[in-house]
Amino acid sequence: MTLAKLNRLDRDAFVEAVGRVFEHSPWVAARAWGKRPFATLDALHAAMTAELRAASEDERLALIRAHPDLGTRARMSASSTSEQAGAGLDALAPAEFERLLRLNAAYRGKFGFPFLYAVRGRSKHDILNALETRLSAARDEELAEALRQIDRIARVRLEQTIQEQP
Repeated sequence: MTLAKLNRLDRDAFVEAVGRVFEHSPWVAARAWGKRPFATLDALHAAMTAELRAASEDERLALIRAHPDLGTRARMSASSTSEQAGAGLDALAPAEFERLLRLNAAYRGKFGFPFLYAVRGRSKHDILNALETRLSAARDEELAEALRQIDRIARVRLEQTIQEQP
């Protein structure tokens, strides 16, 4: 879909087109719809991330918690499945899978939400190392980092969905 066509859509069609960009959270797209027209993909992304930042803390936490633990298949959207497979998380050796499960559990136990990482262009080793490193962060730092990672994930998904030029 082109950006020009997206700008012409009614609210429901707009949400249908880009509501999946933020994992199981079409409300972000619904709120950004009122900011049309978007001159660039950057402007669309900025409007959507601004809506996320303007949301209540409970809404932001619900969006963060809507993401699956990396390396699992539970509640994964098609986008998450594809992204994780591209990083090799669908082909972990048994010891790597055990390490990932252990680190995911420790992270979720410490912070109360899943570890988020924009996996595109990253290896399974990058992801495992980042997860281990980020376990030492403070909760506020990890909340902020989770939102930065969500921004990156959303940008990739927008690039896969919308063309700026016809």
